[in-house]
Amino acid sequence: MKTKLVTEHIVKWLKDYATNARVNGFVVGVSGGIDSAVTSTLCAETGLDVLCIEMPIHQAASHVSRAQEHIAQLKERYSNVSDTRADLTPVFEEFKTEVSLDGKQATVDMALANTRARLRMTTLYYYAGLKGLLVAGTGNKVEDFGVGFFTKYGDGGVDLSPIADLMKSEVYAVGNYLKVPESIMAAAPSDGLFGDARSDEDQIGASYPELEWAMSMQDQGKTEADFQGREKEVYKIYNSFNTRNKHKMIPIPVCEIPNDLK
Repeated sequence: MKTKLVTEHIVKWLKDYATNARVNGFVVGVSGGIDSAVTSTLCAETGLDVLCIEMPIHQAASHVSRAQEHIAQLKERYSNVSDTRADLTPVFEEFKTEVSLDGKQATVDMALANTRARLRMTTLYYYAGLKGLLVAGTGNKVEDFGVGFFTKYGDGGVDLSPIADLMKSEVYAVGNYLKVPESIMAAAPSDGLFGDARSDEDQIGASYPELEWAMSMQDQGKTEADFQGREKEVYKIYNSFNTRNKHKMIPIPVCEIPNDLK
């Protein structure tokens, strides 16, 4: 990948889109992970207003410290970057008192994890509306179009997606070029939706390099029967996520009414 040229292309795309939409810039949720770090830096490179928002909900201390380190670095490097913090922990806890928590614990835990992402989306759009900004998505290609590893109408609820055509490895390459803090570059990817140390690999069962490989194999028309051992296992994992999360990756189904019924 021609990292410098790709970076410049994304920055121009962001600036052109915002200018044509007649908005002031972008709002980005900063989590302490590589995707939000790269996205917020790309937005900062446009010279337009960028609001970085921390939105902790029982967040792991390591995530908080990395997010704060990144925001401090951005503000030092770019005069167009500002930040705010919305502690959503009390909102989340109050939400839990108003809904049923009956059901299998794993199901409840997943529903609450997705609720965290949707509370953050609501917060981002509040500030976007308040300040005339676009919500910049932080999903990469493997997450958004491979395994569907995002929350529908949570971190998947955005106005535009600057890094969604980059594989995770390519996001790291751009991050290195943009001088994202080493603490973020070295950290294990994690969605941070469970308030503990579990990584994306822990949840998915395969690493991002493995998922990128499986995605390329699917593009080539391969099937599970073409592989053995760990490769077969990884391809099965990828295919399982890809199949059951397809509803996130395609347009919402619309029931079209035949003309003769109207």
